[in-house]
Amino acid sequence: MRPLDFRLLFTARVLVMIGEAAVPTALALAVLRATGSSGALALVLACAMVPRLMLLPVGGVLADRFAARRVAVAADLVAAAAQAFAAVELLGGQPRLWHLAVAQAVGGAASAFAMPTVSPLVAGTVPAERRQRANSLLGAARGTAQLAGPALAGTLVLTVGPGWTFALDAAAFAGSAALLALLRVRPVPATRRSLRADLVAGWREVRSRDWYWSSLVAHSVWNGAAAVLLTLGPKIAVDRLGGEKVWILTVQAGAVGLVLGSLVAAKVRPRRPVLVSNLGLATLALPMLLLALALPAPLVIASYAVAMTGLGVLNPLWETAVQEAIPGPVLARVTSYDWLLSLAAAPLGYSLAPWSAARWGPAVPLTVAAVLVAAACLATAAVPGVRALSVRRPPAEAR
Repeated sequence: MRPLDFRLLFTARVLVMIGEAAVPTALALAVLRATGSSGALALVLACAMVPRLMLLPVGGVLADRFAARRVAVAADLVAAAAQAFAAVELLGGQPRLWHLAVAQAVGGAASAFAMPTVSPLVAGTVPAERRQRANSLLGAARGTAQLAGPALAGTLVLTVGPGWTFALDAAAFAGSAALLALLRVRPVPATRRSLRADLVAGWREVRSRDWYWSSLVAHSVWNGAAAVLLTLGPKIAVDRLGGEKVWILTVQAGAVGLVLGSLVAAKVRPRRPVLVSNLGLATLALPMLLLALALPAPLVIASYAVAMTGLGVLNPLWETAVQEAIPGPVLARVTSYDWLLSLAAAPLGYSLAPWSAARWGPAVPLTVAAVLVAAACLATAAVPGVRALSVRRPPAEAR
């Protein structure tokens, strides 16, 4: 394949990552400015999340059936239109809540079709011996976007208004669609069946691999625990560890750790990549326990950086292993189930954390979540497939 193809894909993904990292901050401030209600913000966020969760498996089917590149281009164009509509609404000066909710619902639906296409696009544009490096570069770009996106959104909101963040995101999606349209992707044969048959076939691929479904359980618990940390951590940092700056430094340290972990993943070649990466995920228990005990801020900040470094290492190793082990004709469907389980756990953590903290104090849910995430991630070492799976390395890479 042409080196240009991955450069086009990488640039397209960077554009989308920056926009997606900036929009949540701008959306929160825009809705609060318009309504002054956190309940209204929760409604808008739910409007984006619900269609995303409902349509992810369908997005995987379409990406396998009609070619990932076509589905990705169409999804980016729909997302661009949705964000452009939100931008016009906000720039008009009198945004209506239901208009913003509809725009985010359309954008959430579009993301359900776009997300399962990324792994097949990498597999279809990058030779096998270079995929881990490609996935590592994408992971580093994701971490950098998470570090820079909120700062960019805050700058735009405070200077020219939140509407311009949505306009920028719309332009980013349009630019991504244009770049993806130029890609040449290795064709993958597709079998046309009913939607139900395709969904069942994808789920069968997940269930048939103990290393895959057991890791998905661990990853889902990780996302649920991370939601608990992100919900309760800010208040503990503000009330007991030194103020808002402590939490800001914690989040920034996590983003730096994510970038560093992704860069490390470009260099390491563990013989058991899924086992190594799952064990690294267990480090999320450290900042959760330190927050539960309200230990000094430097320890919390450093431990969260370590945990996010583990996530940064996991993503490229996991994606490379999946791209090698899962057949191309079902890769998008299998990936969609990965996203579905991961995303579904986060709202559970967001909802249970404040409820349980109100009854027993924040230390209880943080400790319980820490124990669960450590147990789930470490338990994968007992799964035969996790211990046995090794990614083949071409001679040029086996150093």
